[in-house]
Amino acid sequence: MASIRQRPDGKWRARYRDDEGREHSRHFDRKREGQDWLDEVATSRRTGTYVAPAASKVTLSGFYAEWAPRQVWATGTRRNADQALASCTFRDVPFGKLRRSHVEAWVKAMEGTLAASTIRTRVRYVGGVLKAAVLDRVLAADPTVGVRLPAVRRLEHTMRIPTPAEVQAVRDAAEPFLRPLLDVMAFAGLRIGEASAVKATDVRWLQHELHVARQIQNRPGLREVCPPKHGSERVVPVPPELTLRLSAHIADVGVHGDGWLLPGAPPSPDALRRWFEKACTAAGVEGITPHDYRHFYASGLIRSGLDAVSVARAMGHASPAITLTVYAHLFPDAADRTRAAASALLTSTEHSADQTRTKRA
Repeated sequence: MASIRQRPDGKWRARYRDDEGREHSRHFDRKREGQDWLDEVATSRRTGTYVAPAASKVTLSGFYAEWAPRQVWATGTRRNADQALASCTFRDVPFGKLRRSHVEAWVKAMEGTLAASTIRTRVRYVGGVLKAAVLDRVLAADPTVGVRLPAVRRLEHTMRIPTPAEVQAVRDAAEPFLRPLLDVMAFAGLRIGEASAVKATDVRWLQHELHVARQIQNRPGLREVCPPKHGSERVVPVPPELTLRLSAHIADVGVHGDGWLLPGAPPSPDALRRWFEKACTAAGVEGITPHDYRHFYASGLIRSGLDAVSVARAMGHASPAITLTVYAHLFPDAADRTRAAASALLTSTEHSADQTRTKRA
């Protein structure tokens, strides 16, 4: 319900009631201005972009404080979201005054100090909060949409894949207790947090499988044992040689504490990462990280002809789309397959010609 009436002082009072029955009004010098305002409100209500006037005073930080506790997030996700919001320069700007220019200024300020991938991640988190505000109808539109972000180098130009010789050299130089970590990362594709959390009971010895059931994350003042990343719990088929190595390690060293394959109660990924770096230095191998062992594993699967779905399952990716995003440059392209198929045809015709000449002779 909406109406416009002229007041005794000559002003025009335009008013309407929202869906909750609350009345909103404004005063205008001319009737036409009041009608334009009511038309604008009516259009926004029809299109679902209506925001109550009181909501224009809500800020990003205020909305996030109420919204974030309701989200079903892993601890790490909440920590990353908190960090992104804390860095946001417009977090205390009322939604009614929030503009695209605020986002652009924030991105520009981050550009000089943070990597492009980090900037994109932070904008994605803040954009997710703003989209939720739009759905809650306290914000008309997400101002991060369409904002240009710094370009990220293509993965094929930044990915470091260790060579088999480097993987072996690091293993030879590592302390004996560290070798199970290196083996499950290189030959089962586990992330370092997942590899740190392997227990002897996770190995299915006769089936030659490894159950990735948990991960360990270092937090300030504590070490948290938690489920793997969303969608990453999996059973990985492993080579018999790997189960033999793990079996021999347990026979020589035993297990630690509550069945941990690696020392610690529970093991610390940060400490193991430092031991990894020490082994790399001793081996004379430079420029690789524990995560590069996942690339080593994935590249080996792809080189052996596994399809994207199989690689995604082994890697614990939520979908094959993620696998293709990360490793698309490693998969044979259409030109490679066409070339191989044509080569097979050519070889088959030469073989047939040889057989024909033999029969004639």
